[in-house]
Parts: sequence; C-alpha cells; structure tokens
Amino acid sequence: MQTISQLVGLNGETAIITGGAMGIGFGIARRLAEAGANVVIADVNEEVGNAAVKKINDNGWKAAFIKTNVVDEAQVKGAVDFAVATYGGLDILVNNAGIYPIAPVMHMGVADFEKIIAVNLKSVFLFTKAAGEIMIKQGRGGKIINITSIDALHPSSVGLAVYDASKHGLWGFTKNTALELAPHNIQVNAIAPGGIATPGTGAGMPVTPDMEAILKKFMEKIPLKRMGEPDDIGKVALFLASDLASYMTGSQIVVDGGVLLS
Repeated sequence: MQTISQLVGLNGETAIITGGAMGIGFGIARRLAEAGANVVIADVNEEVGNAAVKKINDNGWKAAFIKTNVVDEAQVKGAVDFAVATYGGLDILVNNAGIYPIAPVMHMGVADFEKIIAVNLKSVFLFTKAAGEIMIKQGRGGKIINITSIDALHPSSVGLAVYDASKHGLWGFTKNTALELAPHNIQVNAIAPGGIATPGTGAGMPVTPDMEAILKKFMEKIPLKRMGEPDDIGKVALFLASDLASYMTGSQIVVDGGVLLS
C-alpha cells in the first residue's frame, strides 16, 4: 500500500498547463510543481509566463515556459515536443486556457463565436491529440484534466451562451475521450469551477458601486459566502493528477462553494 506522500507525489512526472501564466492556471501549475512535477506553462503571454516560471523556480521547484497560441496546431505540437525534449516525457496535461467575453447572441458576430469556440474547445482537441499520442507511445498511462465550468451544467448569466456551449462541448469531449483513452490507462477528468477570484474576473481592480452591487448579488448565491481562489482549483487538480484519483475517469468535479445548490 502506498503512503500518503507516495499517493500525492508527482516526482519525475511532467505536466503541461495551458494558460498557466496566471489565475487558475498558475494556481494549478504551482500545486503540481510543489508536488514534484516538472511543469511546462504554455501560454500566449510571454512576459507574465516567464514571471510565473520564475516564481515557481524560486521556490526550488521545476518549471519552464513556452509561448503558445493554443489554437495553432503547429504551436501546440511544438509545446508538447518542448515538454518532452526538456524533461524527457509527458505524463499530465491540464487544458485550462479559456476566454469568456460577455455578449448576448443577438449582439455577437461570427468572428467572436469562432474565437470562443477555438480557444475553449479546439485547443483542447489539439492538445489532447498531441499529448495523447505521446502518452500512448510512452506506454505508461497519463492524466488529462480539462477545466470546464459550472456553466457546463447550468447557465449563470445572459451573455455567456457561446461560452456555455463551449463548456458543454468540453464536458462531452471529456467523457468521450475518457472512453477512447482508457485502454491506454490515460485518465480524462474535468474540474468545473464556480466564481474564482482571478485577473480575468476583475480581482484586484477598483470596485465601482455598480461592480460592488453585482458582486454582492453573486455572493448571495454562494452558500460558503466567498469567491473561490485559484488554489481551490489547484488542490483539486493535484488530486486528479495524483494516484489519489487512480480509479477515476470521465468524471467532473464541481468546485463552486455550493452555488449550484442555489
């Protein structure tokens, strides 16, 4: 029987986190690195990505950055090849990169629709295919973790119809690829965050009276009475990446402070 440290430890394993430069992605990258993984942050933001890697390395953990447009097939393959060349293999993929511009369908153009679907869904297809090929070739299994949303289960706001469609699609993609990759001992699971305080949700920005009212109304829906932190998702990602979740695939873990209960 494995000890707790063996169950949670990721020593010698390599993980790619898309959109890992900040917010939820960095929260995940930090926890996986702390557990011993070699972390590769694949993000389009080079300056912030390099700063994120420095924070991880300054703690004595291992991380590297590669600038990646997650909707470009060649760059996706390049990021996977970089991880293998840098650390000798690939064991964990976290598909975290995503965007959520708020616009009602009646006011949205085709280009906006295509961009949201590309970043939130096409990128997951590209990375899953590229990473999956490596994991199959290695023959030692692997973990793929997709960051969906509570909007994959229930809409949260008008203006997020296309975002919701992408996240419903990602949940379906998670379940089907879990079936496809199970024979190779590659586990595919998802995390559905609720409201998380990140740069993307305006955390750290001046709070206007209007914004304060919106935040107050949202907070009233959360039974735990607080927004989540990136580390709340990071800890669940560590669980799914580790041997603690050795008999899980095709599952989605909701991390929302109980908001779906309301």
